[in-house]
Amino acid sequence: MQFGREEIDLSNFDHRLPADGPLTALALSGERDSQFKAYVGAPSWGNKFWLGKVYPKGTKDTDFLKYYAADFNAVELNATFYNIPSPELLLTWKEKVKAAPGFKFCPKFPQAITHIRRFKNSQEPSDKFYRSISVLKEHLGPVFIQLADNLTYKSFPDLKAYLTNMPQDISYFVELRNKKWYADPEQRSNLFDLLKALKIGLAISDTPGRRDCLHMELTTPDAFVRFVNSGDERLDFQRLDEWLDRLVSWKVQGLRSLYFFIHAGDTPKLTLFNYLIPKLNKQLGLELKIPGRYAESDLFL
Repeated sequence: MQFGREEIDLSNFDHRLPADGPLTALALSGERDSQFKAYVGAPSWGNKFWLGKVYPKGTKDTDFLKYYAADFNAVELNATFYNIPSPELLLTWKEKVKAAPGFKFCPKFPQAITHIRRFKNSQEPSDKFYRSISVLKEHLGPVFIQLADNLTYKSFPDLKAYLTNMPQDISYFVELRNKKWYADPEQRSNLFDLLKALKIGLAISDTPGRRDCLHMELTTPDAFVRFVNSGDERLDFQRLDEWLDRLVSWKVQGLRSLYFFIHAGDTPKLTLFNYLIPKLNKQLGLELKIPGRYAESDLFL
């Protein structure tokens, strides 16, 4: 994800997370769920840079997913944004993760619906998308809906109509990008209240160049975080420490599930994953795997 990675002055960068929004306490105030679940992953598995690290040397591209699912328990699945894959292809992907029963695919809504048709006259691509992802069954995680950068409040009636009529047997998160959604209190409140009423989550984007997207509002007792690296490893560790503290607090308050995806650039190292995951395990009582079993040394970290 390149969003929010434009040049910024990191020397004066405030890495601290904002305070929770008012909706968060309400979303987490329900009955405590002892079956808290956490998922950590990347935007995709097609990363040749991980050969000899996550994937054994010599692994074919077609087998990357099998090894990815052995180390990570979720993938963001950005591929579905550009084209709606056939059910046959998704069944192939499902077969690749059969040895990881808890693995989740989190498909991104197709741009044909969100960016091109902008939620109008989109029944045909919607039906096609739902038919495809339905074959994932137990491996289908939440679906996230990224609103176009230039989609403004003028489209709120179309967005509301679309969200209101989506299938109810799937979990959803919405990611906002246009700055006006955050800047105008009335627009923000109308959309956030709608999502809360429909039990649709709000994705949180922690990206250095767009701190307004770090809204810290939960509309359901679930968190979907898209963490974008800054290019400064020391700073990113500080940012992850902030998240660890906040996630501990949210779990105590009643967080039900966490989806945390790290966007680490075109040639991502495993450093951020290997920093975050052991601390998540310790502080949240988890048993997530630490990726990189095929590395010959720690130099790649």
